[in-house]
Amino acid sequence: MLGRTPGSIEAIRPMKDGVIADFKITKKCCSILFVRFYALAFFHQALKYLFVYLAVQLKLSVVLLKKVLLVQGARDVYLIEESMAAALGAGMAIEEASWAMVIDIGGGTTEIAIMSLNGIVYSDSLRIGGDVFDDTIVKFIRREHAIIIGYSTAEKIKEEARSAFKSSAVKEMQFRGRDVAKGIPVSFNITNTEILQILKEPLKIIIGSIKTALEKIPPKLSSDIAENGLVLTGGGALLDGINKLISQETNLPVRIADDPLTCVARGGGIALNMISQHNIGFLAAE
Repeated sequence: MLGRTPGSIEAIRPMKDGVIADFKITKKCCSILFVRFYALAFFHQALKYLFVYLAVQLKLSVVLLKKVLLVQGARDVYLIEESMAAALGAGMAIEEASWAMVIDIGGGTTEIAIMSLNGIVYSDSLRIGGDVFDDTIVKFIRREHAIIIGYSTAEKIKEEARSAFKSSAVKEMQFRGRDVAKGIPVSFNITNTEILQILKEPLKIIIGSIKTALEKIPPKLSSDIAENGLVLTGGGALLDGINKLISQETNLPVRIADDPLTCVARGGGIALNMISQHNIGFLAAE
């Protein structure tokens, strides 16, 4: 509904850029979800307790977040680093003594982490992801084509003309927006080559952070990363050629996880099944 609501309605994003943007509305959303859960549990006696699983940034205030969820009616709250969940969902062998590296390019943030023995050795979080890509596309279209587009159109452009690595095949697609001067709907064409130029700067920042992480690795352990390579998860992993771009810049093998969009969710399921065995990656927030 962003950019589509009438003047009497405001579309709000309680969660934005990977953090809580509106605490009051976020709390209200949790309350509504919990009420619906308990209404369902009333008719299904097997559902007696509400367990909440959340994948969060390491820099987030997990103590406050956990307390809010417990007050709202959750019996138990399990918090796990998003990078850890992504790695589990991608099928990475993070329980081994060798070092492994995952880059999760999500909607609000990019999480970079190096893991070993079920723990995070190094982590970094950037407020760069799909939202920044969309915003960059909106500004480019206005500046270069003198056309205003909404974020839904920018998302569509990113999905259809996505490109992160130079390709010999040029694809041209047509989209619609509003002419800045005349204020009327118009059509415009954009190519995958233009998208490559648009996303160049945010991708450059991500790659710079990946290189910084690699510099933190002790030389004697660099062979682990060189052998295991890097694993990409999140929606950003779907950009055409992003694995080639990162591989070219780091000189390391880069693998895109199977179904990268759902890695964090699937990783959470795996982590929850391991609760009885050991607290793999769960954050203490007592």
